[in-house]
Amino acid sequence: MDTTERGHRPESPDGPGVRRGVPEGSESRVAALYWEAFGRKLGAALNPPDKARAFLAAHLHHDRGVVAVVDGEVAGVAGYQLGGRGLMGGGAGDVLSAYGTLRGLPRLALLALIGRRPADGELVMDGIAVAPECRGKGIGSLLLREIAAVAADHSCRRIRLDVIDVNPRARALYERQGFTAVRTEKTPYLRELMGFGAVTTMHRPVVSADSTNRRRA
Repeated sequence: MDTTERGHRPESPDGPGVRRGVPEGSESRVAALYWEAFGRKLGAALNPPDKARAFLAAHLHHDRGVVAVVDGEVAGVAGYQLGGRGLMGGGAGDVLSAYGTLRGLPRLALLALIGRRPADGELVMDGIAVAPECRGKGIGSLLLREIAAVAADHSCRRIRLDVIDVNPRARALYERQGFTAVRTEKTPYLRELMGFGAVTTMHRPVVSADSTNRRRA
């Protein structure tokens, strides 16, 4: 296989490899990373944790993620929404099937509170998660740059994401990668339930230099 294909850069002695698409067989690993990063936010809707991780792994959209690989294992993942699908799938029927009708309906309401849909010409980030032992090695930045390339290759004009008030480290990463805050919504009603009291929406324009072809020229 040609490892120089678009969106696939293999590991090197200097750092991790980055590729588009969640590799087959790594669903549980990706779900575990995602839950470690967002379990506090999603717990009220998907707990208990073991069941939540299994649900996320079973309903992944493999083509809506970018992963970093270290020593043959997924060390980081960034999800995105395009064409009506995001990394973490599972519709209303799937939630009701997994949790039952009585327990599933209130979970659907909670998930709807944090749902986001892209506007025309927009790619929405679906979350970014890096394994604890791999943090501080630039993996988050690599994933964000690949997300920008995905957006450019799909002719998107901008990237949008939301960051919660209890995650200043993530916000600092986004700012270093060119994202700027456009609005903050206070959500005190979610603090006790989901652990955060405000959500800031951030935008980053997609520029020609983000394109895969331009970066290789």
